[in-house]
Amino acid sequence: MARPRLNRPLVLEAALRLPDGAGGFTLVWQARGTLWAEVSTRAGREAEGEGVRLARAGYRIAVRAAPQGSSSRPQAGQRLRDGARLFHIVAVTEADAGGRYLTCWAEEEVVQ
Repeated sequence: MARPRLNRPLVLEAALRLPDGAGGFTLVWQARGTLWAEVSTRAGREAEGEGVRLARAGYRIAVRAAPQGSSSRPQAGQRLRDGARLFHIVAVTEADAGGRYLTCWAEEEVVQ
């Protein structure tokens, strides 16, 4: 595997459930740190949402590896933020046999 060009800072965010005071909860996103990444487009498609049209694109995002259990290691269900753009992480795999890099398979959803 060629070494990825980590030239784009992305903020890793994890969902946090907080009580809303009425017996339920509210979901907030908490920043876990900035990861330098290489972002590559995979494929895109259109989908129908609840009364809106959505454009979905897949991305392959390479980042430096972090140990299992580390708060800076991306996980499925988290997201990466680039300003107003959000990349929802679907899966994370090791990118190389040496375990130096991770591949985050992510989707970006845009309301049209």
